[in-house]
Amino acid sequence: MWIKNSLFISGFLMLTFTACTQNQHQAAVSTQQNMELRKLTPEEERIIVHKGTEAPYSGKYEKFNETGTYVCKRCGTPLYRSADKFDAHCGWPSFDDEIQGAVKRIPDPDGMRTEIECAKCGAHLGHVFLGEGLTDKNTRHCVNSISLDFISPGLSPALVSPAPESTATDTAIFAGGCFWGVEYYMQKINGVISTEVGYTGGKTDHPTYKEVCAGTSGHYEAIEVVFDPARTTFEAVAKMFFETHDPTQWNHQGPDYGEQYRSAVFYRTEEQKAVTEKLISQLKAKGFRVVTELIPAKIFWKAEDYHQDYYDHKGATPYCHGYVKRF
Repeated sequence: MWIKNSLFISGFLMLTFTACTQNQHQAAVSTQQNMELRKLTPEEERIIVHKGTEAPYSGKYEKFNETGTYVCKRCGTPLYRSADKFDAHCGWPSFDDEIQGAVKRIPDPDGMRTEIECAKCGAHLGHVFLGEGLTDKNTRHCVNSISLDFISPGLSPALVSPAPESTATDTAIFAGGCFWGVEYYMQKINGVISTEVGYTGGKTDHPTYKEVCAGTSGHYEAIEVVFDPARTTFEAVAKMFFETHDPTQWNHQGPDYGEQYRSAVFYRTEEQKAVTEKLISQLKAKGFRVVTELIPAKIFWKAEDYHQDYYDHKGATPYCHGYVKRF
């Protein structure tokens, strides 16, 4: 009788746990469906949605020490303050505390580790470890850089209030010489959510770097910049573009020569076109012989993975781009 009762209780508890788990999953799915989440790249989805892990020492925030707040890449919710970040020498960004209520802890099924995810949208962040003695708080949130975005102190309201439900974004496409250098500066703009380097403007589908460098594809080395219109504007992003490459150089940029290095703005809307025309007029009025082309946006082909975030991975700075104030 005792065995039968035990089996009955065990079965009942298992069914109850399963039902609760299913209800929690359905609630999480419902919550995600009711908020607008940023579109993720395949690599971001592998880690944020499918709970993967980026390679150690490869993330942009692993050796990043600026003052500000780290927010969820998918929904924009503030998660960690820079004051709580420390170097754990583990290959990933580490924090010994989180913004209250922002991070949810979930024990792994094997009981070996504890996963951490964004409490608002369920995005996978990494794992939390206790008792290592690395800081006074004896806690280490080991987080994938790809799960995070960074906000500088000038945007302090985001530190104390949740991200808005609407996360509308806008996109700009520029070509200004070697796309490594253009991306390096675009990533420094407050309000830029993500960048991706690639090829556009040519006639070849799915072009390779070799084809583009050979000059047979007609493509430009370009960058696609996704930004938050509530935090920056197309004009501000375009100004950075014009101030970090030389818009008077044709078919080259610095020491790099080739038609793929032409300067161009691929406008996506009439408003972007008008803003670009205004900026070019201002530069010409100052005596700059601008050769930047203004072209309707075409298909943007993502470049090979090793080109993405190139200078972050190399730990270097651009050799053919630099900031020069022109406006």
